[in-house]
Order: sequence, then structure tokens, then C-alpha cells
Amino acid sequence: MATTTAALGKVEIYEREKLPIPETWGVNKNGEVTTDPADVINGGGLLSLGGAEATGGYKGYGLAMMVEIFCGILGDASYGPNVRKWREPGRIANLGQCFVAINPDVFAPGFRDRMSDLMDHCRGLEPAAGYDRVLVAGDPERAHMQECDENGGIPYPPHLIENMNKLASTLGVEPLKTV
Repeated sequence: MATTTAALGKVEIYEREKLPIPETWGVNKNGEVTTDPADVINGGGLLSLGGAEATGGYKGYGLAMMVEIFCGILGDASYGPNVRKWREPGRIANLGQCFVAINPDVFAPGFRDRMSDLMDHCRGLEPAAGYDRVLVAGDPERAHMQECDENGGIPYPPHLIENMNKLASTLGVEPLKTV
């Protein structure tokens, strides 16, 4: 999970589509909030969860620092300014990982039932205007997996398939098979 409002890959998609990004996603090279994805990619940066300070971004900043400490510092990996930039392939990334295993039975009995009750409660809430249901973590991914299964594959935008097939031709490998 990215500790930024949006992942850099999403910003790149908006740049390719020539669409503005939401104000909560990134800043330009001067640290000013921007809606131009090129500003973020070319010297700017992504905003922490919550966006700028006025929208609670300092909380996301705290979470991002915790991830840096767990994955970078404790993981003996690159951290902060030492992490290789996205479009800098000439350096080893040296990205750290942190995995936490928790046995819920050590804390309190009935974890599965209590967790199911919480998920059912959240899914049963009244959805916001324009939405048909409330989702919990994993619901969108399960729905997408079901869609892929029903369609016999993963849906990709046509321009992405064209670009991947051009690369395949350049590399002398088979192009993608479409369904």
C-alpha cells in the first residue's frame, strides 16, 4: 500500500491520458500543490495520505515515516532521500520490506466472529450519494478478480496493448494475445 494519496503509476496514467490530477495527489518542484501530473513526475513529488496539511496530510506523513523506519531503517535498506528514484534504473533499488505476523488469539477470544461482525456492519451502512454500497478492504479487488474470471482475462486500455505490442516487436517476442 502506498503511503501517498495516489501511487506514482496512477499519476503516470493521468499524464499519458493528458488529464489533470486531483489537488490532493502531488506537488511541483517548489512544493506547491499541482493538478499537472508532469509537475509531479518532473521534479515534484507525491503528497502523503490526506494531501496537504489543511486536509490532514500530517497524519499520512506520520504513517509514511513509520513505514520508512520499519522498512528502510530497521530493514537495513535505502530510506528517505536515499531511495532510488522511479525513473533512475541505473541504480539498485535496495527496497526494504517489513512483515508483521500477529496471532489474534493472543489478544482476545472470538477474533473471527468479531471481525466478521465489523465487516458486516460496515458493508451494511448507508452508502454515500451516488454509490450503491459500502466497501471494505479487499472488496474492490475481489470484484475485479471476478470480472477478470468472467471475461477470461485482465482488461487493458487499447493504447497500453498497442505500446506493449510495439515493445514486444522491438524485443522480438510474441505480442499479447487478446480475448
